[in-house]
Amino acid sequence: MPGSTDSSTKTMGAITVGGLVVVTAYTVALGSNGWLWFGWVVLGLLTLGMVATRSSA
Repeated sequence: MPGSTDSSTKTMGAITVGGLVVVTAYTVALGSNGWLWFGWVVLGLLTLGMVATRSSA
């Protein structure tokens, strides 16, 4: 069904949001770490890719 997301995409989205919370908390507590932010951006792009492929299928 177009526009619907399956459970794996929802799970990936939840992990991405949770990762953002963790990276932000780490940054506030211990200072910025570029590798953590880079990893989160890659995770976010993968999630967007999953959403895009599910939407177009």
